[in-house]
Amino acid sequence: MSARSTILIAGGGLGGLSTALALAQQGRSVHVLEQAHEIAAIGYGIQLGPNVFNVFDRINLSGEVMAIADFPDSVVMTDADSGKTLIDIPVTTQDYKRRFNHPYVVVHRADIHNILLDACRKAPGVEITVNASVIAHEDLGDHVRVTCSDGRTFEGAALIAADGLKSRARETLVNDDLHPTGYVAHRTIVDMDSISADFPNKKDVVLWGGPGYHVVHYPLRHGTLFNIVAVFKDPAPHHGDQHVTHEEDVRHVYANAHPALKNILSLMNLERRWVIADRKPVRRWNRGRVVLLGDAAHPVLQSYAQGAGMAIEDAGCIANLLMHHDYENAFAEFSKRRAQRTARMQLECREVWKFYHEEGTARDVRNRGLEGRTPDDSYKCLDWIWNGGTDPVISGLTP
Repeated sequence: MSARSTILIAGGGLGGLSTALALAQQGRSVHVLEQAHEIAAIGYGIQLGPNVFNVFDRINLSGEVMAIADFPDSVVMTDADSGKTLIDIPVTTQDYKRRFNHPYVVVHRADIHNILLDACRKAPGVEITVNASVIAHEDLGDHVRVTCSDGRTFEGAALIAADGLKSRARETLVNDDLHPTGYVAHRTIVDMDSISADFPNKKDVVLWGGPGYHVVHYPLRHGTLFNIVAVFKDPAPHHGDQHVTHEEDVRHVYANAHPALKNILSLMNLERRWVIADRKPVRRWNRGRVVLLGDAAHPVLQSYAQGAGMAIEDAGCIANLLMHHDYENAFAEFSKRRAQRTARMQLECREVWKFYHEEGTARDVRNRGLEGRTPDDSYKCLDWIWNGGTDPVISGLTP
C-alpha cells in the first residue's frame, strides 16, 4: 500500500501497539514510529482489569495474555501504620466472575509488550520504525506529514498520537501544562525468595495507604518475582528525576510504618524515581486527520491502575469507529465517545489519590468509614470501570 493510505501511529507502547494490531486485522496499513532506539522488554508490573479483555478478545490475544499473567485472589487496601485490612475485594470468586466476566490479572509490562510486539510483527500491513521521535506534524487536508527529531519525515493518511504523558502532538492540539502531584514513585522487582514466607498477602495485589505515601506490591511471572512500587510525597523536589540515592529523603516518611511494610521497603532500589503528574481533562483531542490516544489524550494517576486499561480501550474504540467513518469523523466521534469516561477516570483518580494518603484525623475518619465494607460494596463502586468497556457508546461498537 502507498504511504498515503497508511495510518501513522506515534508511540510503540501498549496503546499504540494495540491500536496497530486492531487496525491491521481490519486489513489496514499501519506504520508505528517509536522514539526509542529499540522496542525492548522494559518496565515493571502492571495491573489489568476485566475491562481490557473486551479488546483483547477482539484482537485474539486474551489467551496469550492470560498465559503469562498472575491471578491474584484479592485486591486489598491496608493501613500502612497499623497493618489493618481496610478493603478486601475478591477477584476470583463466582460472584466476581458473574459480575465482570473477565479476570483481574497482573503482568510484567515487558511480557505483555512482547506479546503485542510479536503479534504486530506477524500481522500483514504493520511496519515499525525505531529511533523515530515525532516532534511535529502537519495536516495537509488529504494526508498528514510528521517530522522526527533527526529531520526525517513520514507521510500517511492520518496520525494517531499515542506518545504518552509528554506528547509532542498534544502541544499543538491542546497546548496545556502537566499537573504535578507533588509525589514521586520508586519501583523495584525482587525474587520472590527474598520475601519472608510469613509475609501477609504476598500473593494478592496489596496497597498500603499511609500518611503522605502508599506502597503497592504483587507477584509476577507465576509467583517467581515480587513487584513493589513505593510512592511518597516528594520530600526533595529539587532532585527531580535525577539518578541519586533517595534513602534519606524518604526514610522519615515511613518511620511509623508497620514492621512488615518496613521489611518490604528495605528491599527497594531508591536510586531512581519518577515524578508523578497528570493533566486536566479536555473535551476534545482531535483535529482533522490527527487524534491523541491513551496518556497523550487523558493521562491518569495510578489510583485505579487504569492507565494501560484506558489506552487499550481507546485502541478498540478507534479501530471500530474507523470501520464506519472516514478519518476526520471517526476521530471526532472517538473524542466525543471517550471524553466523559476518561475525564471521570482522571478526576476520580485524583480524589482516590488523596484518599490513599490521608493524614491525621482525616485518616482516622477514612478508616472508620471503611469498617463493614463488603465485597459487593466494592463491586458496585468499581462497576463503572470494570464493566464500562462493554458500553457500546464508549467502546465504539455502534456505527
